[in-house]
Amino acid sequence: MADIVITEFMDEEAIASCLAGFDVLYDPHLVDKPDELTKAVAGARGVIVRNSTQLRGDLLAAAGKLRAVGRLGVGLDNIDVAACEKRGIAVYPATGANDVSVAEYVIGTALFLLRGTYYATFEVIAGRWPRSRLIGGREIAGKRLGLVGFGSIAKEVAVRAAAMGMQVSAYDPHVPADAPAWTQPFGKVERLPLDELLAASDVVSLHVPLTDETRNLIDASRLALMKRDAILINAARGGVVDEEAVSQALKENKLGGAALDVFDEEPLPEAKGVVFGGAPNVILTPHIAGLTVESNRRVSTVTAQRIAKHLSEG
Repeated sequence: MADIVITEFMDEEAIASCLAGFDVLYDPHLVDKPDELTKAVAGARGVIVRNSTQLRGDLLAAAGKLRAVGRLGVGLDNIDVAACEKRGIAVYPATGANDVSVAEYVIGTALFLLRGTYYATFEVIAGRWPRSRLIGGREIAGKRLGLVGFGSIAKEVAVRAAAMGMQVSAYDPHVPADAPAWTQPFGKVERLPLDELLAASDVVSLHVPLTDETRNLIDASRLALMKRDAILINAARGGVVDEEAVSQALKENKLGGAALDVFDEEPLPEAKGVVFGGAPNVILTPHIAGLTVESNRRVSTVTAQRIAKHLSEG
């Protein structure tokens, strides 16, 4: 039985350098083989997962020797943290390691959706010249960015947005009004109530975990508060947004554009994905906002180091 089981893809150099001396089972497809997965974790002291492995219920119960869990990312909704705490199992998310990648995704998709011209590639290749149709692209400078949640990733987004000339507002009931976070190197971040932020923003980016409180936080009623040409970006957690409501708002020209990197059900089933058919100015990506070559190395290294340290010390 392996001492450390890695159930999804990870930087192999980080495994070799940081987990040397441990008996490691690395199978990036183990998550898709439930019987083998259950057998593998039974004798493991450490398990490293991404977001697809559901470390809860029967699988967590099968891991009788488990002492530490590494999460290659920051969200913990796929791990029964309460059950781990009850059993004395340490859980280590890779906090901060993919902040830059997600922030760049948010800014990049905001630029793409505001400009609205880059869908023209195949028309140009085909000999058409849709210039007159595409003269309504918008600049990001001077626009207001509304951040729903103001943690470390949102702060990275704010820095980049301010550098591009955006005004920055944020909503986060867990950050007190007198907290230093509201004063950034580029200046003050305006603290707004959620509904006011939605109504005032040209670009809204979500940065909250999925909890009972945040499920369907952005539903049809909240989308109705937004400007008709506003952009919505969700690279946080699926379930925070009512996906069908977003699609409907786009089709009815009540929303200017949307980029969704996360979904209530992943992979997104075809039966659910078809609701976006015909929706204009939409970008759908498969939970990759935090995945770049650089961030994968950082996330993998941080996670492997924490698991190795925990198992070595006790």
